[in-house]
Amino acid sequence: MLKAGNAAKAAGRPIVIFPEGTRTAVGAAPPLKAGLAGLYRALRLPLIPVALDAGVCWPRGFVKYPGTITFHFQDAIPAGLERDDLEARVRTAINALNPA
Repeated sequence: MLKAGNAAKAAGRPIVIFPEGTRTAVGAAPPLKAGLAGLYRALRLPLIPVALDAGVCWPRGFVKYPGTITFHFQDAIPAGLERDDLEARVRTAINALNPA
């Protein structure tokens, strides 16, 4: 993962990961995978979190429902934060579309 991340960085390409590892039900907050913090620390790049509500139309499993999936690009998180701060900011940002 780090080799591919460094290659993408060197090529100026975006790197997209899903820090929870899979689609989750709306309102769920599973732990973030360690790869998020590892790539963030190793690549020393800002992170742009994206909130999406795909879990409404594409729940886990094989059944998919028609509908509109909303993507909301959040403010960049600067490089160099400690893991706990990074994960708290990412969690807040990626769950921005969840109903309160």
